[in-house]
Amino acid sequence: MPIFALYDINNCYASAEKLFSPKLKDRPVVVLSSNDGCVVARSAEAKALKVPMGIPWFKMLDLARQHGIVALSSNYELYGDLSNRVVSVLRQFTPHLEVYSIDESFLSLDGFSHLDLEDYGRAIREQVLQWVGLPGCVGIGLSKTQAKLANFLAKKGLAGSDGVCNLLSMPSSLLDDLLGRIEVAEVWGVGRKIDAQLQSMGITTVKDLRDADPSMIRQRFSVVLERTVRELNGVSCLELEEFAPDKKQIMVSRSFGQYAYSFSELSDAVATYTSRAAEKLRSQDSMATALLVFIETNYFRQDEPQYHNSFRLTFPEATSDTRELVQYALEALRRIYRRGYGFKKCGVMLTEIRPKEAVQASLFSPAPGESRSDKIMSLMDDINGKWGRGAIRVAAVSAEHPWAMRRERKSPNYTTRWDELPVVLAK
Repeated sequence: MPIFALYDINNCYASAEKLFSPKLKDRPVVVLSSNDGCVVARSAEAKALKVPMGIPWFKMLDLARQHGIVALSSNYELYGDLSNRVVSVLRQFTPHLEVYSIDESFLSLDGFSHLDLEDYGRAIREQVLQWVGLPGCVGIGLSKTQAKLANFLAKKGLAGSDGVCNLLSMPSSLLDDLLGRIEVAEVWGVGRKIDAQLQSMGITTVKDLRDADPSMIRQRFSVVLERTVRELNGVSCLELEEFAPDKKQIMVSRSFGQYAYSFSELSDAVATYTSRAAEKLRSQDSMATALLVFIETNYFRQDEPQYHNSFRLTFPEATSDTRELVQYALEALRRIYRRGYGFKKCGVMLTEIRPKEAVQASLFSPAPGESRSDKIMSLMDDINGKWGRGAIRVAAVSAEHPWAMRRERKSPNYTTRWDELPVVLAK
């Protein structure tokens, strides 16, 4: 009988910010989106103040002054590194683990049924808190959907103790009562559109969906929602994905911190994004045979001239060489650039991606991994991995980016930059 646990970092971004800044303890904290626009994460204190998700920061300035809310720019380098540290701790508790997102991981507890699973869940939480410093909750069930639901109950304080909820040991009467009080929209995979359809059918709670006829659900919706119903009943239909599948498309796109008007500014941004996409491509040992470049003005400002366009190029041979990809991307940009516009965003998408070993080389091409290009890119990645991204870069990427997204409230990269390590002053 399979047993799953879901570990979820509580208020991940906000908790990461509080970890290295004691002055933020018990303070309401929000993390802002690109260019410090909207709220994308909230601490428990901010949630208690009813700060809505997605609200523009400028609209809550009065509320922030009234309650001392601290707003910080997104620091994804910090969040990603702390997430990796959490995963390294979780791997000590199971041989099989799926990293589902930056703050969630599924653990297989098959063969652990002889243990007190609630105690085991508490041990996981305590170890992560002690070794990494981030709080979290653990949900345990007979399927991934049940584990997700149990985690929700633990996080909301509706069941379990010490942030752990084990559905396997919960009396059925208590479980029925709890599920009858939770809206069906809280079920993993039930989106807004499906929620509306379920509501129209009288399926308004999690209990209603769990008790629905799977065959009817499949006929009215899809096999995916049928699996959800079966998973809610403890029938495991979703296996752990221990290895993330290679991406079929790789997109790098950001809004600018200030308008880019000239071709040189846009070309710098496109070359920078292409370089990042190329790194991701090589990290999964793949090659691409096409790319798409797009540029767009600020469509929120209808009082300004509007223009958006894209161009797709197919390569004569598949490649993962940053130098070649940047050349192709800049050629695409030349096809669509127009003077007289203030551009707010651009992006690069690599497409037609395939594993390197599956690429059909030309008659005179060297074997994969043996070409001069492969060796240069490997050396480039090694150096940038050791000394930081951008230590070595193509000439089309400048050292300074005036167009870079605005992050005026960003915390230091405490765990990944030597020059930004936290400093402790002792008297």
